[in-house]
Amino acid sequence: MAQRTITISESAARALDDLKGEGESISDVILKLTKKADLLEYVELTEFPDELADEIEKVYNDREKIFGRETKI
Repeated sequence: MAQRTITISESAARALDDLKGEGESISDVILKLTKKADLLEYVELTEFPDELADEIEKVYNDREKIFGRETKI
């Protein structure tokens, strides 16, 4: 696999380190953050309170009932 060197600020590096899960690399975190994800996936991948994810899921479910669309959950 090819590798590239990039320069980021110390604060950006610390922020990425804070988001790393066990066994994850900085590259894993960057890929996770830049993946096109819906709002619920984003909230679940970050350290938002569980209550926020629950509320977003509720809105998605309510929207499906109103509009008859399938949601990604």
